[in-house]
Amino acid sequence: MTKDIPTSGPEDFARNVVLERLADQVALVRFDRPDKKNALHSSMIIELGRILTDLRTDDTIRCVVITGGSTCFAAGADISEMVAFGPATVANAPARVAAWTAIESFEKPLIAAVNGIAFGAGCELALVCDFIVAGETARFGQPEIKIGGMPGDGGSQRLPRKLPPNVAAYHLLTGEPIDAQHALQHGLVQELCDPADTIDRAVALAAVIARQAPSAVRAIKACIAKAVGATSDNGLAFERATITALTQSEDSKEGMRAFVEKRTPVFSGR
Repeated sequence: MTKDIPTSGPEDFARNVVLERLADQVALVRFDRPDKKNALHSSMIIELGRILTDLRTDDTIRCVVITGGSTCFAAGADISEMVAFGPATVANAPARVAAWTAIESFEKPLIAAVNGIAFGAGCELALVCDFIVAGETARFGQPEIKIGGMPGDGGSQRLPRKLPPNVAAYHLLTGEPIDAQHALQHGLVQELCDPADTIDRAVALAAVIARQAPSAVRAIKACIAKAVGATSDNGLAFERATITALTQSEDSKEGMRAFVEKRTPVFSGR
């Protein structure tokens, strides 16, 4: 049985996920952990899932914007947590998996307002939103391959659904980021803004959606999910099983050691 990892105590960062209720029935959820570039500790993912679960039945909120602020969306998963417990344990922890399920199954529209980097789990969170508004300096990426790893929060499943599969393969297999212009060109991002305007523009679009009939909005979102397989349970389960196997390899262990030791990993193929 997969055990949950600790998500409370000294390493509890739920307080770094801040909910703001704005006008026009819009909520803004902001990550506020600037000293770690909003690295997404499991406690933060779980808190986001809790917030969205509460907002699901809150009739005063019709649309939600998720952001990391004016300079950085999220640099990825919390590597210190990955080192402490192992990537497979973190990715498969029941509370974290349940939180991702709550985020993906949220019936109201989610808009990502992205400035700066959205890497690893940060990119995966942007991908799970209905669409993305980005600053002109935004960058998206799944760099896990560079330390002998792979996405563990849905990136291997969602990126090929948001980009042409060959483009997704290029970025997943090289770990190279996608800049804002290419993200717009390939449809990953719907609008580019001056970084100072990104959050305001996303909130304005959320207000437009919030003025529509809530039942129609929910119905359309459900139909889109059905059309593109956004709730790809089998694919996500396969990703979690694959990362479990991968992290037993010597290369995966070497990649994590090299990251912590701030050196280039030496992969052996084992």
